Amino acid sequence: MLFMGVQYVLLPVDGGVSFEKSVAAFAAHQDRMDLLEWLQVPFLVLLVPATYAVVWAARRAAPRLTTAGALVALTGLLAGFGILGGTPRLENVTVSEGLDVATMARVATAIEEHPTTLLGGLLFILGITIGLLLLGIALWRSRVAPAWMGIALAAGGFTHPFMPGHVAAGIGLIVAAVGFAGASVALLRTRNDDFDLPPVVPARPS
Repeated sequence: MLFMGVQYVLLPVDGGVSFEKSVAAFAAHQDRMDLLEWLQVPFLVLLVPATYAVVWAARRAAPRLTTAGALVALTGLLAGFGILGGTPRLENVTVSEGLDVATMARVATAIEEHPTTLLGGLLFILGITIGLLLLGIALWRSRVAPAWMGIALAAGGFTHPFMPGHVAAGIGLIVAAVGFAGASVALLRTRNDDFDLPPVVPARPS
């Protein structure tokens, strides 16, 4: 998540602008865009394992909430990564290969408006917003990491789609990355004998 946050901050254009404007901005910052393409790779490769880390860290103390968050988050992430285009971006390919902008704009529109793309985008957004919100609350309630780290994960993921501009959106993802770091801290502090214990379920009153 840290790498995607940095990528958002360094993007030369806000999301939601036309394909043609994105191509023009990418062409003016080609060296930077080549770097940003590579920043997506660790995000795509490591976000699912990072989410599993949060699940494993929080599952014993908050099993039901963690399960709900894992179901939404991992379903959304896996659907998004499987359906949506990742790297390289069509705009950057258009610039680097000297392709016709108008033709590539029509290709981009056709892909964006395809039903499977719309479904993948919806599931991915739900995974980032609702899934990470639930996992952040679970991390906070589990007390295996400082409370503010769980809050950072919850707030960073949930607010991402609503941030104004690419810089604010990137900062939100960097905040979420701090929450993921909380899970790493918790796992690193876990003794081998305690790593795979069953969830702690409060006893029912007799």
